[in-house]
Amino acid sequence: MGSSSSLNFLIYGRTGWIGGTLGKLCEAQGIPYAYGSGRLEDRRSLISDLDSVEPSHVFNAAGVTGRPNVDWCESHKVETIRTNVVGTLNLADVCKERGLVLINYATGCIFEYDSDHPLGSGLGFKEEDAPNFTGSFYSKTKAVVEELLKNYENVCTLRVRMPISSDLSNPRNFITKITRYEKVVDIPNSMTILDELLPISLEMAKRNLTGIWNFTNPGVVSHNEILEMYREFIDPSFTWKNFTLEEQAKVIVAPRSNNELDATKLKTEFPEMLSIRESLVKFVFEPNKKIEIKG
Repeated sequence: MGSSSSLNFLIYGRTGWIGGTLGKLCEAQGIPYAYGSGRLEDRRSLISDLDSVEPSHVFNAAGVTGRPNVDWCESHKVETIRTNVVGTLNLADVCKERGLVLINYATGCIFEYDSDHPLGSGLGFKEEDAPNFTGSFYSKTKAVVEELLKNYENVCTLRVRMPISSDLSNPRNFITKITRYEKVVDIPNSMTILDELLPISLEMAKRNLTGIWNFTNPGVVSHNEILEMYREFIDPSFTWKNFTLEEQAKVIVAPRSNNELDATKLKTEFPEMLSIRESLVKFVFEPNKKIEIKG
């Protein structure tokens, strides 16, 4: 499977942020690809996609995170299960029947800091650790699916967290979200710089890697640290207000996950991967830097 001539990627989630970006990356790399037209919850539609596309690898970037945020899932539980649980398992299962590797863009928001992994300790959750955060219905469904998918040896589960990209106009971008909030908490977290890591996920497919992977840049960064960089590189007049987790709890329906994931496994496979701060500067802030006009 070395040459791209033998590759043919089938991607689910065409209208999504990650799914749309994957198509552009395939285009840029000259990898043949197609978007799935079937609905994940409709098994027969997935089989017909596989029959017509005959892919070498399948990518699942479909699913519901909720609009505008995961609080939506709290009041749409059946819809959340239909896509995130039934749909994802359907796709893994039809891929398994054909011996196809499925790259599944999952979430690392299934953990929270605890006594064994205290905030600021540098002790991150590892791939084999059992999820300990079920505060939101979204996270609850994702933890259930991750556990079931362990039985499918064809699946590569990528635990994405608080995704960030260089497109600061995208409302899904973690940086864009927190710059628009009235108030933000300030907690160190593992995060995923998509500009650096999505190309790595294509390479993981080419290497036929499977199993669970913490799909975040090494280290943690806090909300304030990101907003300080935003002020430094993008908008010198930018200001923000902080509030506590207790205050945040009053304006959200479901609690949010805060954690550090141990990225050693990914870093060992891809030694060139940058730490979260280095990646933010290189892939997000430098490309967006406002040019100062000297008088």
